[in-house]
Amino acid sequence: MKKLVLSVIILFLTSGLLGQNENLMDKTIYQFKVKDIDGKVFDFESLRGKKIMIVNTASKCGLTSQYKGLQKLYDRFKSSGFVVIGFPANNFLWQEPGSNKEISIFCEKNYGVTFPMMSKISVKGSDMHPIYQFLTQSKKNGFKNSKVTWNFQKYLIGREGFLEKIVSPRTQPLSEDITSWIEENIMAFN
Repeated sequence: MKKLVLSVIILFLTSGLLGQNENLMDKTIYQFKVKDIDGKVFDFESLRGKKIMIVNTASKCGLTSQYKGLQKLYDRFKSSGFVVIGFPANNFLWQEPGSNKEISIFCEKNYGVTFPMMSKISVKGSDMHPIYQFLTQSKKNGFKNSKVTWNFQKYLIGREGFLEKIVSPRTQPLSEDITSWIEENIMAFN
């Protein structure tokens, strides 16, 4: 009888822990697969162990010049396990009207963008993409509620895949606030 009770307790505890691990996975970026700007599947699982910046972009915005800073940031830290992921969006004053192909050509020609760019999505409203629902809802990300207030808002994801920081659109990519976050625990990756 003692063995049976002990077995039931172990089974109960184990199943409870497994459920918690599944819930933790639901709160990481690794659950998402999206389309890149060329229409290919991009699996966030491929970024496991890296620090990630997700940023909504636009080609006809007063902040569009941030592409230059984003590229410099990516170049500076990519060998240290950091990646920038751009999501073009046309949610703010129709400042990203182009097709994926037009956006890709614009980014490469004007800013030399080599960091991964995804297909154009919606980052707010009733048609908000699931990845942005995750980024903006604490019940999904386990961190904080937020609203995408403008183009070039930055979401910083730690090496374990959890959302850690939300940065204003006006904050420049090479700001101390962002670079110091990237540099935290950088030696652990190298």
